[in-house]
Amino acid sequence: MWSVSTMANARLPDDLVGQARALIQQDRAGEAAALLRPLVEAGRGGFLARSTLAQALSASDDDEAALDVARETRLLHPDVPQAGLDLGRILLKAGDLPPAIAELQRALRLDPGLSDARYFLGCAWLEAGEPDKALEAFGSLAGLSAPDGLSTKIAEAHAMRAAPRADPRYVRHLFDQFSADYDTKMIGQLHYAAPQILRELARLVLPEVGNRSLAVLDLGCGTGLSGAAFRDLASHLDGIDLSPAMIAEARSRGIYNSLQVADIETALAARAVTYDLLLAADTLVYLGDLARLFDAAQAALKSGGFFLFTTERAEAGEFELGPKRRWRHSEDYLRRQAGRAGFEVAGLMTCVPRTEAGQPVEGWAVALRKLS
Repeated sequence: MWSVSTMANARLPDDLVGQARALIQQDRAGEAAALLRPLVEAGRGGFLARSTLAQALSASDDDEAALDVARETRLLHPDVPQAGLDLGRILLKAGDLPPAIAELQRALRLDPGLSDARYFLGCAWLEAGEPDKALEAFGSLAGLSAPDGLSTKIAEAHAMRAAPRADPRYVRHLFDQFSADYDTKMIGQLHYAAPQILRELARLVLPEVGNRSLAVLDLGCGTGLSGAAFRDLASHLDGIDLSPAMIAEARSRGIYNSLQVADIETALAARAVTYDLLLAADTLVYLGDLARLFDAAQAALKSGGFFLFTTERAEAGEFELGPKRRWRHSEDYLRRQAGRAGFEVAGLMTCVPRTEAGQPVEGWAVALRKLS
C-alpha cells in the first residue's frame, strides 16, 4: 500500500481532494483528513484542499483543528463565499453563535444564491432561540435547492414561536453575550433594582431571622446581584442560571456554595434538597405560563418557606409577550396560580424593577409562602 506522502507525490491535488470527498461521504472523515493534511501543511493545497480538509476534520469531531484550518482558509481566500460558509458551519457546530452568524451572513453577501449558507444561517438563528429570524432565513430558500432536514427545522421554529415561554437557547445566547458588562449596563443604564426590591419585600414579610440562618436558592442568578443582596441571611446559598458566562461571573463573587448551569424549571423540579427561600429577580419575565415553575417551587420549599420574585405587569388577561420579548403577568393570574400550587400570597406590590429607554418598567414584587 502506498503511504500518504507517496500518494501526494504521485497524484495531482485535485485527485486527492476528490478521494477525500468520497471518504467523507463514506463516513471515513478521519481518513480523508489524514489524506489531505500533509498536502495542506506542505503548502501544495489550494482552496478546495483546504475547504475539504476543514470539512473532514469537522466531520471527524476534531473541532479545534477544523476551526484553525477554516479560519486560515477564510483569511487566505476572503472573497470566496464557500470559505465563509465552511467557517460559519464549524463555528455553529462549536456553539459559537455570534461569529457563526456573522460568517454565514458574509458568505451570503458574497453569493446570495448559496443555499447551504441560508440553511445554516437559519439553523444558527434557531440555535440562538430566534424563531422569526430562523424562519426568515429558511423562507429565503424558496426556489433554491433545499437541504435535507429543512421541513423539520421550520416546524421547530414554529413550535418555538408558539411556546408560552422564551426558548432556553435564546436566554442563554442573550446573557452569554451580555455577561461581561452586565452589572454596569443593568445598574448604570437600566437602573436595575430588582434585588433591592426583593430584599425590602423580605424585610416586610419574612419572620425575624438571624444572620446566615436560611437555605436560599437564587433562580436565574445571573452575575450574582441577588445573591449579594441576600448573602447575609443565608447559611447556604445556591444559584441556577442558563448562561455559562453568567455563572462564571457569579462564581467570581465567591458568595455561592454551589452554582449550576441549567434551566430553572427542569433543575428546580429535580432538586433533592429543600430551601427556606427561593429568589427570582427579573427571571420570570422569560416565562409566560408559570404553572410548572410554581409547582416546582412549592416542592422545593420547606413548610412555611417563601418564594420571592419580580415580574413585569400586565393589566388584564393572564400573561402576554411584550415588545422586548419579555413576558408580563396580571395580578389575577399570579394569585390564581399561587393558590392552585399551594401558596398564600404574603405580599404583592407594584414596583419598577428597571427602566427601558429611560422609561420605568411597571412590575410586580411578589412574596408567596408555602402553606404546608
